[in-house]
Amino acid sequence: MTTVIKAPGEAAAEKRSAATGQPRGKSKSGSDGMVLNVFSHGFLAVWGILIVLPLIWLVLGSFKTDVQIGSSALSWPSNWHFDAFGRAWDKGIGDYFANTLIVMVFSVPLTMLLGSMAAYVLARYPFWGNRPIYYFFVSGAMFPVFLALVPLFFMVKRLDMLNSYQGLILVYVAYSMPFTVFFMHSFFRTLPTAVHEAAVIDGASHTRIFFQVMLPMAKPGLISVGIFNVLGQWNQYILPSVLMQPQTGSDPERYMLTQGLIQLQYQMGYETDLPVLFAGVTIAMIPMLVVYLSFQRQIQAGLTSATLK
Repeated sequence: MTTVIKAPGEAAAEKRSAATGQPRGKSKSGSDGMVLNVFSHGFLAVWGILIVLPLIWLVLGSFKTDVQIGSSALSWPSNWHFDAFGRAWDKGIGDYFANTLIVMVFSVPLTMLLGSMAAYVLARYPFWGNRPIYYFFVSGAMFPVFLALVPLFFMVKRLDMLNSYQGLILVYVAYSMPFTVFFMHSFFRTLPTAVHEAAVIDGASHTRIFFQVMLPMAKPGLISVGIFNVLGQWNQYILPSVLMQPQTGSDPERYMLTQGLIQLQYQMGYETDLPVLFAGVTIAMIPMLVVYLSFQRQIQAGLTSATLK
């Protein structure tokens, strides 16, 4: 008769399996994790379908006619018609697109520069009033923009910047600063202090340390928050609707792209030209899809790097 000698841990595992009635090697937490995994992936799949289907409907509708859209919304176009994009461009989408680009070329870099500088000082230099200033910035993200529309309108009007690019640029920068400071403050705090101290010992100035040492190290965070600012400012509607309205009959219409889509719908009146409206939405949507898909990995790296460091 052969006696099998078992290790204490193995014997204890067999006793636990016999007491719980579960096979050895399969824990209850493992099955719970699998159920949670299936539920989360299923929820994300349904969410993705709900987002993708309207986009497909819009893009396909821009290549159809009114009759084809009315007969079958999600069907493949029998004949691909590209003239809707030309009609949408001729009705002002091109001008609205250019106005949006002009504003964002200045507003996004200014937001990133000023927000990064403020976040760097608040994260790396302790001084009296540091935390109140930081909380002042963060509280701006919790303040609804609708409550500030009336005083904001009169403030911009007093500066004589209504219906002007510079007025909307300054408002966009102020609107995006709270989130930028909040995000970059957390990122700058994770950067190694030894590199900063080495630059100080080498005699580098504070400005040189920020632009040549710390800012390149924060590149993943800058890309992430930059994409969020681009998406937020590109899709902004309420601020341009209040600040970019012609004051007199001779003032030019400097509408942003979101305003232009509403104007495009108003121009139709009672005539139905849904392909033109769908083409305008597609023109407004494609640049943001390209930007997001191009920098998807950088966004994920920036969001997770602060946790991993």
